[in-house]
Amino acid sequence: MDCSHPETQWHKVAELDELPEGRVKTVHVGKHSLALAHYQGQYGALDNRCPHQGGPLGEGSIEHGWLRCPWHGYDYNPLDGSPPEGFDDAPTCFATEVRDDGVYVAVPPDPARERTVSDVLVETMVNWGVTHVFGMVGHSNLGFADAMRIAEERGDLTYVGIRHEGAAAFAASAYGKLTGELAACFGIAGPGSTNLLTGLYDAKVDRAPILAVSGQVPSSVKGRGAFQDLDLEAAFADVARFSESVQEGSDGAELMTLACKTAIIERDVAHINLPDEVQVLASEQPAGSRQGRLGSRSIAPPEEALDEALEVIAKAERPLFIVGQGARHHMEPIVQCAETMGIPVVTTFKAKGQISDSHPLGCGVLGRSGTPIASWFMNESDVLIAFGASFSNHTGIADYKPLVQVDFDPMALGRFHPVTVPVQGDVGVTARLFEERMPAEHGFTDRTEEVAERWAIWRAEKESRRRDDSGAGVNSAAIFDSMSRLVDPDAAIAVDVGNNTYSFGRYFEVERQSLVMSGYLGSIGFAFPAAMGLWAAVSGERQVLAVAGDGGFGQYAMEFTTAVKHDMDITLILLVNDELGKISKEQRTAELNVWQTSLHNPDFAEFAELCGGRGVRVTQPSELDSAIQYALDHKGPSLVQIDTDSLLV
Repeated sequence: MDCSHPETQWHKVAELDELPEGRVKTVHVGKHSLALAHYQGQYGALDNRCPHQGGPLGEGSIEHGWLRCPWHGYDYNPLDGSPPEGFDDAPTCFATEVRDDGVYVAVPPDPARERTVSDVLVETMVNWGVTHVFGMVGHSNLGFADAMRIAEERGDLTYVGIRHEGAAAFAASAYGKLTGELAACFGIAGPGSTNLLTGLYDAKVDRAPILAVSGQVPSSVKGRGAFQDLDLEAAFADVARFSESVQEGSDGAELMTLACKTAIIERDVAHINLPDEVQVLASEQPAGSRQGRLGSRSIAPPEEALDEALEVIAKAERPLFIVGQGARHHMEPIVQCAETMGIPVVTTFKAKGQISDSHPLGCGVLGRSGTPIASWFMNESDVLIAFGASFSNHTGIADYKPLVQVDFDPMALGRFHPVTVPVQGDVGVTARLFEERMPAEHGFTDRTEEVAERWAIWRAEKESRRRDDSGAGVNSAAIFDSMSRLVDPDAAIAVDVGNNTYSFGRYFEVERQSLVMSGYLGSIGFAFPAAMGLWAAVSGERQVLAVAGDGGFGQYAMEFTTAVKHDMDITLILLVNDELGKISKEQRTAELNVWQTSLHNPDFAEFAELCGGRGVRVTQPSELDSAIQYALDHKGPSLVQIDTDSLLV
């Protein structure tokens, strides 16, 4: 066979003694992958892809004078690629030359890269505001991955390669919870995509926008039981508000536009499914954008509902504002309204930090993870005004009191039980209208002094608990006292699930910190992957922390290496008690034996150091401040392992 090609360039691919006689190996020249063979004193170079099904010829063997493909045993001449008599399929061969300093192969220049369907999709999602993608590159998503590579080279996108796709979805979910904007997660066909589902459900139930992109097996083998052939349309049908496959001839820009728009408008999951061969199809289609596709959502409530709500509030003597996660981006008008009227403000756990605990009207968290201040004011109130709250049973908003509920989503109004006045409208716009139109004659008075009194009582109680010492580890009151004093007032914090989370809600005093958690899903393992999403969202402008227990961190511990690889400035406060402490507590409460909740742990501080980060271990309360500050000062991933007393929470 003729192995010459026009416009070739010679490249050294091996030393003279590198490849033994009778052997073959894979070599790479630019984007060309070649099978280099040494046979009967000569060298041959073939295209590394077997013409049959693409098997890697460089991983094959030379048997009886034939280069045998390792996948299906097809044979070819190792020097020129010609097949046995009677066959006509043959890999491309390339000229070789043995020189004094090594073996050379003549290959043509890399072909110019064509614009593809994947380029259209990536450019479209970038135009919709996607700046970060978390995922794992694999054999069924390579075309889309290459388009992201090009976008990253242009500076349009940051790709974060993770160790498990579940972490990718949690990171993207946390990004959406904090910003209200899109991040994306990315996986291959089959398990790579199904691994995304838990994090996607977390985003869905907590109303966070998120985009998921799945590779898929080639259309020619879809539905025929091929390797990693799963019905992803069916798998994503429940979790995704929008889910479509891009096929040959599809309007890819419009499908990606609808996916991004749905995720943002509905605060939900959108999913794009990409068959392998479609990703690399040539396309000159222009990218889509959000220009002219979104309207303002700052909608005022109907006058009738507004008047009715004002009448109910004005008659009250002890009204109380309850703020949920749905008010995260509307707190300024809500707080201003509270200040004008002197009304105390409590938050749900997911909304912790949306009003400072040092604010004269801030009363902390209501519910199971909350403070006695918040529960006292709810018990003493005579009207509740809820802004963007989802009424979780863990929050425990009293359904027996007059209740004004404000939410942009009509389905959220009176979702679990009737409310006195359901008010559909943007919560920020509605709060401004409440302030502007509240009658001068009303029944309530400023409660600022009362809030201060309740905080004084609770802080004295916390100080008493901080000094508790059973000799079995550091207690939670002490841990979160240190954190309250040392963490930046503007930090972004991800918390996990378990006793560590309940204690954080109860003891940590917020200033202006932003908190994200796995709220309605309550998925253990959330915190550290979520902190990676927060890191992406704040772009180095704010301190980022994760708070987790050993049970939660253990699920995604290897993502610490992801943080090291990408030089993420994240501090993990890790509460270790060698058990699933919350489950042990629940077993005791149910008067059952504590069973199968113990954990076998490494020294996590040493683990952090082995991964290339900073690790420090705390065994005594006196070590807390110095250890936490040591970790916070490190500009990169750090971990503070705190040996805790699981019974002092």
